[in-house]
Amino acid sequence: MKTELMSANYAAARAVVSARVEVVAAYPITPATTVPEQIALLNEQGIFKGQFIRVESEHSAMFACIGASSTGARAFTATSSNGLLLMDEALHWASAARLPIVLNNINRSVSPSWNIHVTHDDSYSKRDTGWIQFYVSSVDELYHTIIQSFKLAEDERVLMPVMVNSDGFVLSHTVSTYDYLEPEEVDKFLPPYKPPHWVMDPENPVSHGNIVFPEHFLEFRYQIHEGTKNALKVYEEVEKEYKKLFGKYFGGPIDCYKCDDAEVVFTSQGSMAAEAKDAIDELREEGYKVGNAKIRMMRPFPVDLVRKLGSKVKAFASFDRGASYGFGGPVANDIRASLYHTKHRPFVKSYIGGMGGRDVTVSDVKNIVLDTYNAMEKGELGPEETWYGLKE
Repeated sequence: MKTELMSANYAAARAVVSARVEVVAAYPITPATTVPEQIALLNEQGIFKGQFIRVESEHSAMFACIGASSTGARAFTATSSNGLLLMDEALHWASAARLPIVLNNINRSVSPSWNIHVTHDDSYSKRDTGWIQFYVSSVDELYHTIIQSFKLAEDERVLMPVMVNSDGFVLSHTVSTYDYLEPEEVDKFLPPYKPPHWVMDPENPVSHGNIVFPEHFLEFRYQIHEGTKNALKVYEEVEKEYKKLFGKYFGGPIDCYKCDDAEVVFTSQGSMAAEAKDAIDELREEGYKVGNAKIRMMRPFPVDLVRKLGSKVKAFASFDRGASYGFGGPVANDIRASLYHTKHRPFVKSYIGGMGGRDVTVSDVKNIVLDTYNAMEKGELGPEETWYGLKE
């Protein structure tokens, strides 16, 4: 293991090398472009030894990965925003075919209006496609989570594709340190992929994905649901093994910070976790019992962990960098749903903001937590959601 200085996008390309990915298919879109660009360069230099396929659209990129994965190859791609939306049909296909593809989605606003900065609407809109979803907060976390995702996706108890989300520009083009692992080191953790089910092989022809009549279709979908749910338990095992081998641990599906005695916990996804920790430290110094919970895994949603945390706190200040339009913050509503059948049901205040790359500072996080803290003290939940920083 050696420490390197690199942007998140370049580190993602290095993770592809470390994981011995065999096929990468990609089409450029800002701010994801430098991921495949760097992989192509590494391919030309002989460092990335897999196949790099240049396609004419994101739709084709995912279907090329589907074709590769169907033959038993380890496959990867990267995209953003409208590119992810163009993949929609293929995303459903990949999950329904139980193909362990890994996708690095660099979160960007969906157009119009045109905005190339971070909003989580692109990945939020795909949370019901069957893809496991991670959100990362640092270059180091992105690099290692991509490697872990192949191990998770290829486990026969899961066999589902994984989307690793990283914030556009805030992470994608920001240079920071990360700890690089040579492929030979990763081999101890991630052996070559051997599909436990069918593969497309001209020497042994099979048919897959043809007509399924009503009496069996529900069962196929139930298997997708079960495979996705299994990811929570399997990922716990994956992280334990990774920590033992490489000393890296990022907190599981929910990374909690100073939550043990907290009355109010701030939740967020992605890069905001760094600002949130600083805000929590300052509020602690001011005498407030507050904590931070970074939701790393959004699908499958860690219901039991949310309930366990909810049993100890009085309120959640849940911040979403995107919206379920007409219904509020997606993660806030997932937290509410998780707590519905619990005896102790804390306040869940929903905040939506930081969209289009708008900065959310330490002071902003403090204001949000204090607003929730005051509402808790008064017993007044207030509006269903607050669009934080909304200009008149």
